[in-house]
Amino acid sequence: MRAVLTWMMLTIAPLHAVAQDDVSSFYQGRALSLVIGGSVGGGFDSYGRLVARYMGAYIPGHPQIIPTNMVGAGGGAAASYIAHIAPKDGTVMAAVLPGTITDPLYQGLEKYKYDPRQFIYLGSANSEVDLCAVRADTGVTRLSDAMTHEVVIGASAEGGSTRDQPLVQINLIGTQFKLVSGYPGSREIFLAIEKNEVSGICGMGLPALRQQHADWLESGFLRIISQDNIKGDAELNARGISRTPDFARSDDDRRIMELIYSQQDFGRPYILPPALPPDRVNALRAAFLAALADPALVEDARKMKIDVQPVAGAHLQEIVAHIYATPAPLLERARQALLAPH
Repeated sequence: MRAVLTWMMLTIAPLHAVAQDDVSSFYQGRALSLVIGGSVGGGFDSYGRLVARYMGAYIPGHPQIIPTNMVGAGGGAAASYIAHIAPKDGTVMAAVLPGTITDPLYQGLEKYKYDPRQFIYLGSANSEVDLCAVRADTGVTRLSDAMTHEVVIGASAEGGSTRDQPLVQINLIGTQFKLVSGYPGSREIFLAIEKNEVSGICGMGLPALRQQHADWLESGFLRIISQDNIKGDAELNARGISRTPDFARSDDDRRIMELIYSQQDFGRPYILPPALPPDRVNALRAAFLAALADPALVEDARKMKIDVQPVAGAHLQEIVAHIYATPAPLLERARQALLAPH
């Protein structure tokens, strides 16, 4: 038996080395493209450019990674590009919005130009607790206030968390939010808040809020009124910030929120095209996690006031498979919760 194990180790080790050599030869001297499905200056852009700066050093062959922005359809434009146009050789990856992955589940795959189940998941840079925050001059200081006072909320296109999360509140707990949708990204929504065109934003995590406007939070110009998450953030729980599911009117409504909020387990997801060579997938997934553990990246993230809590690609793949196996009746209820009121 020992002889067999020794033979297997001697056989596998050279094969692994050959695979690594093949990956290194492929990537050496190449430039990889990271397509960012959010606008320049927004939270997804900040994460994407940070990953691009460090990840190449951990890919065999050490290729350069060039970030580009592809905005549209709530992140769907980047996903469609990855599914149908991008080379399927491991030279292109994308940073997409969580709703890019989950919205086809609720809205029906036939409406989309891609199938999230077919992507290969590289991983996620963090997991999120989505929040709603509003201008202090609205007079709304807590979630219950938003059930009796109209608040104008800026939102992205269909599929973005800044649109989906306030819709869940409107439809399932009765907040009096009025959505103004169609903004390309969070940066543009914050500009609209500053100009008083809208009064708030939902579907943003605390690190992203701090990264873009820590001054607004510190001065009290912007107030966090809710956590759209089942468990919530420990810091915000201690401050008494309400969790939206605690206002659910029934157990079914709470289960629907739990399903919709599951996308926050992969707050900053990165995808690869289908049908990539397995050795390159393994190399890219390992490089992604190694880059996010790099002390220099972690320090840069701290200075940028963004949160890094990586989720492995294989685990993200399992989450996607699990939510796409949700029973039809529950899915239909979730679809209704994401429809804009007429």
